[in-house]
Amino acid sequence: MKKNRFYILGLLLIYFTSCQKEIKRQSYLALGDSYTIGERVKENQRWPMQLADSLAQKSVFLETPEIIAKTGWTTDELKSGIDDSSLNYPYDWISLLIGVNNQYRGRSIEEFRNEFEVLLSEAITFSGNRRERVFVVSIPDWGVMPFAKERDQEQIATEIDNFNQVIYELCAIEEIEFIDITPLSRKIDLHPDWVAEDSLHPSGKQYAAWVQEILPFFLNQNYE
Repeated sequence: MKKNRFYILGLLLIYFTSCQKEIKRQSYLALGDSYTIGERVKENQRWPMQLADSLAQKSVFLETPEIIAKTGWTTDELKSGIDDSSLNYPYDWISLLIGVNNQYRGRSIEEFRNEFEVLLSEAITFSGNRRERVFVVSIPDWGVMPFAKERDQEQIATEIDNFNQVIYELCAIEEIEFIDITPLSRKIDLHPDWVAEDSLHPSGKQYAAWVQEILPFFLNQNYE
């Protein structure tokens, strides 16, 4: 009886070990700026990390997201950051969120269009030209944050909308998924806990709301 018990336990151990080995984890590259790196939030509260955790609960398993992003980066600085990185592509998934610092620094929208177009083209290349595996997240509106209360918030909102319109148009041309989280970012009056301690960047709770907007893109995919 004792031998049988150990035999059964051994079989179960082998079974569960083999099941774990069969889990295929997909690679994910996140490109961006402070919003992608998660300025002023813990690493596990960055939205790419929360996205991976949420997908795991839906039986879609990602590797730890590879992030190329830095607070303050504009489109040209992200391009330089990519050029300076060693990328093992193709990746299964690619995200791109960039442009707020172009707007913040008063860079021209024409310059942004040209540089974003290059970044989007590179993102497609990094996916192995699988456009259905690339998604772009809109620029959130930092003008609604307490940090900007003494600034012209209407002008900021208009400029953010103009930059997002460029992003939307380029995504439409390239048939890339555009996920618009900007309306969510403007709801901090309803969710004061959506603001990080610096009064400028989103909190982990706001990023969690973004993830809920992003999830359908993954869950509607054909994985066969």
